[in-house]
Amino acid sequence: MPTGRNQQLQDIVKRLRGRLWQQGLMFENCVADTGYSSGENYAFLEQRGLKSFIPPHGTYKGGPDNFIYNENEDHYLCPKGKVIPFTKVFLDSRTETKKKEYRARKHVCVGCPIREQCLGRSAQEKKFSVTYYRDEYERNIARVNSPRGRYMKGKRQSTVEPVFGTLTQFMGLRKINTLGLKQANKVMHLSAMAYNLKKYLKFTQKRSKSGAELLALTAFVKSAFQHLFSACVKYRKPAFNF
Repeated sequence: MPTGRNQQLQDIVKRLRGRLWQQGLMFENCVADTGYSSGENYAFLEQRGLKSFIPPHGTYKGGPDNFIYNENEDHYLCPKGKVIPFTKVFLDSRTETKKKEYRARKHVCVGCPIREQCLGRSAQEKKFSVTYYRDEYERNIARVNSPRGRYMKGKRQSTVEPVFGTLTQFMGLRKINTLGLKQANKVMHLSAMAYNLKKYLKFTQKRSKSGAELLALTAFVKSAFQHLFSACVKYRKPAFNF
């Protein structure tokens, strides 16, 4: 199963797709940083017809160095041309992720000139494992490294990441001092609204042609904050009971 931050991606995608659909918008591409990388996520997105542009973890490998994968036969060829066949699917107890094991029989490695270099001193046959979602990883990597993928990376870095930088560096969101997910969710919504209002003010002030427009904008922002504050007060629970 996915662990850490990437565990949230599938729930986010499901909810976001529903919201976009209500607005008549199509969801085609999923752009995220490496923290959301996992084979499970890549497969999840492909099953829903979404293209992932998520850089993989640096630890990902499609097999041992200098081994060639044969997709049709689902086996690897070692540097000396020997076949290392697929043997089983298993669940890695350390990472809790599905993997595929490939293992050669003992006689395959007997007399090989690079046996000690390849196997080490104690192993009798070549054995290794790769992620169960190797194909999904490879397709995602091809998209990430394509011109389209570089464009998507630039859009992510210029639109999404600056928001989190502003919230954490200038708006006090290095940590949230509330109890429970519901309260934390309120803090994030309020912070997002404050960020958007600030950005909207900056955008419109550059294009204001008269004092009347600026006055109307100020009145709108003031009204919005008043409604927001009254809503917060209405649903706030008293801290003390007398």
